Amino acid sequence: MKLISVQLGTARRVKIGERSVLTAFHKQLTTANTVVMPLGLMGDEQADLSIHGGLEKAVYAYPSEHRSFWQKARLDAGVSPMDDSLPPGSLGENLTLHGLLEAQVWVGDVLRFPACELRVTLPREPCGKLNAAMGLTGASRLMAHSGFCGFYLAVDVGGTIQAGQSFEVIAGRRSVSIAQLFAAKKSKHLR
Repeated sequence: MKLISVQLGTARRVKIGERSVLTAFHKQLTTANTVVMPLGLMGDEQADLSIHGGLEKAVYAYPSEHRSFWQKARLDAGVSPMDDSLPPGSLGENLTLHGLLEAQVWVGDVLRFPACELRVTLPREPCGKLNAAMGLTGASRLMAHSGFCGFYLAVDVGGTIQAGQSFEVIAGRRSVSIAQLFAAKKSKHLR
């Protein structure tokens, strides 16, 4: 399993429809060794702390394997050109991972990187900002149907993290997977 990229973002105002909202959704790549603290990555912000951030949602990880699904969905909806790369960070993720999908990770599992440990806590629930960021009115619904939600991580052992690092999964109690927990919550996103 590998950490493909690390993304950071600052909160800024963007126009969504007729409204101006504060968001840190679009994260930018960083190649630097990034400090991992109890509330997340140094240099990263969340705009709405009632939904994102905090100790249990300090870092958001997303599988790189889902990128082609989102590229096709945007292409099918006519909102992106054929060569749309949908760069890492486009889904609001801090960490783009390869080799670990939602069905393979359980609440309580620990991702052990060379210089930090992050514990899996919750699936990411789609919000209206996802629709705007993807340029796709049904993005939240697609996330709910597909289960391609990614997951939040708490910081168990702070330190540093950098793109290109390998990591291992240390099994937790294995009582509920991220996919199972997301499936139990998804009905509210399908309305």
